[in-house]
Amino acid sequence: MSLFSRLVGDASEISPEEAKEELQNVLVEDEEVEASFILIRDLIVFTSLRLLLVDKQGITGKRTEYLSIPYQSIYQFSITTAGHFDIDSELLLYIAGSNEPRKIEIKSGDAILKIQKLLITRISPKG
Repeated sequence: MSLFSRLVGDASEISPEEAKEELQNVLVEDEEVEASFILIRDLIVFTSLRLLLVDKQGITGKRTEYLSIPYQSIYQFSITTAGHFDIDSELLLYIAGSNEPRKIEIKSGDAILKIQKLLITRISPKG
């Protein structure tokens, strides 16, 4: 992904190795990064155990919120893809114990579709 794409907020997939390096103090033993997406400075990370939403806050990004969501806590999600005049896609995660869905804005149509496929494989009942 180009620097310009990151600055304008385009979401893109990053390597599991790059995400693992970024999250080395957050991941537990034997937890593997399976897929990850960068949104300017924030991350959406699918691991072998959970979904991690990383929100880097402030001007420097030193203050960081890590929201850890076990896959079994996600009972529903929806996506809205970008249109011709609206370049933002949107992901809504409905998490057990939360009154409101978690809203994530994503500026890339391809990323939202990949994220949807990953969520389906993680939260769908195995038959």
